[in-house]
Amino acid sequence: MSLSVIIIAHNESFNIVECLASVAFADECIVLDGGSSDDTVELARAAGARVVVASDWPGFGVQKNRVLALATCDWVLSLDADERVSSVLAQQIQAVIRNGPLYAYEVPRLTQFCGQWIRHCGWTPDRVLRLFYRGSARFSNDLVHERVVLNPGVAVKRLTEPLLHDSYPTPSHYWRKLESYSQAWARQRHEQGQTTTMLRAGLSGLVAFVRSYFFRRGFLDGAMGFAVCTMQAQAAFGKYFALYCLNQKHNESKPN
Repeated sequence: MSLSVIIIAHNESFNIVECLASVAFADECIVLDGGSSDDTVELARAAGARVVVASDWPGFGVQKNRVLALATCDWVLSLDADERVSSVLAQQIQAVIRNGPLYAYEVPRLTQFCGQWIRHCGWTPDRVLRLFYRGSARFSNDLVHERVVLNPGVAVKRLTEPLLHDSYPTPSHYWRKLESYSQAWARQRHEQGQTTTMLRAGLSGLVAFVRSYFFRRGFLDGAMGFAVCTMQAQAAFGKYFALYCLNQKHNESKPN
């Protein structure tokens, strides 16, 4: 049994080399670049990956289906460029490929924020479905927050070793991602006809903080836990506020 690692990337020169190094055990690594202006493409090729460039941006789901279509091996492991496979997780993946039945596998993800691993706040365990037999799954076509859609009858099991996620080395990384994701989420929901109110936006932020800081014990992560929960509240408010603004703009454009 063979393994394809698939990655979509855009201006990931800071991450791509370490990501690819962590999956050196794979039979092939394929990077679909979204038209990077840095040296992501060159670095990925130098690391041994097959790189294809698709500069148009149709959204995360469609882009991941594009790179999935390029895979040629029996199994597929989907990664983000800011993720790393530890040596222990690599052993688990290889054991599944070598001996396991044809399930799909979720992996618990451990995320680092400004140099600290966050073990509460609803971030851990963040189980993501990433390993599956090629032909048994595809990605949803969502602009953001895409998911793996399995064929009927494909069962899901869980690996135990975490996937390491170094997505937010500085606060600015979080804010940039927040803005991008909020706008994409709002645009998708607006196109689906969803509406909202400013009250809903405000309540969403409040509920997000209370849930993550108290019920999901974000306070146990100390100062960084408070920061994460506050930013999650901002994220919840931000996406509904973006949707509210789109609703208002649409209503104003209607003829009287």
